[in-house]
Amino acid sequence: MSPVLPRKPYPSDVSDEEWSLVVPYLTLMTEAAPQREHSLRELFNALRYVIRYGIAWRAMPNDFPPWSAVYQQSQRWLASGCFEALAQDLRALLRLASGRAEEPTAAIIDSRTLRSTPESGTRAGYDGAKRKRGSKVHMAVDTLGHLLALHVTPADVGDRAAVARLAADIQDATGDNVTLAYVDQGYTGEVAADAAAAEGIALHVVKLPEAKRGFVLLPRRWVVERSFAWATRCRRLVKDYERYATTLAGFHVIAFVGYMLKHAAQMV
Repeated sequence: MSPVLPRKPYPSDVSDEEWSLVVPYLTLMTEAAPQREHSLRELFNALRYVIRYGIAWRAMPNDFPPWSAVYQQSQRWLASGCFEALAQDLRALLRLASGRAEEPTAAIIDSRTLRSTPESGTRAGYDGAKRKRGSKVHMAVDTLGHLLALHVTPADVGDRAAVARLAADIQDATGDNVTLAYVDQGYTGEVAADAAAAEGIALHVVKLPEAKRGFVLLPRRWVVERSFAWATRCRRLVKDYERYATTLAGFHVIAFVGYMLKHAAQMV
């Protein structure tokens, strides 16, 4: 492994405290492995830079490892599921630190549509409600806004149709602990309710006030909207720039891991 060259740090770099928490999950091979040519920490910093600032892989700053090495290592991490495991453990840690139970009993479900780009256009769908062509990110968070489950579909897949898989992922992440999920009016109807009920989850639809005037902060629903707002701070996640839906989903998980890491590191 080549030595880490001194460089001026970027705001997206992982701190020492954050690195101490994340390195056990990212070490897929020993530091002495012959194929390890670059610092694992610098590869992770470069991946975070790509997601945070939205650059193309080939536009990697020259003081990072080569873009091809960062890309290949990123694909290994995504394929291993290490970020999903890290997200689950960080969520449990932060919940315990806030005085909550390790696993939640309630979730909040929503989706957002990302406009497609030339890279993702072949798998895009048209969302008639949002009037845009692209991909839809379906997400569930706990009542603190921490990620529970996430998957990506073409934008023409309705919210109701995505409930079955999302509910199954929620229960898989929490050990069948969730019994209630808050949703908006896009999830009304027997199809969504039955799909959630099959996984032991009751859907509670939070409706807009009849006399709505201007912006209204909906109970519980604002939490998942805030989580989506966190993700939009990462420029790579503002549109669907990825060739594969699995990469887009994985980058969202990494973004949420970054926010949880920041809070967890303050407790170290």
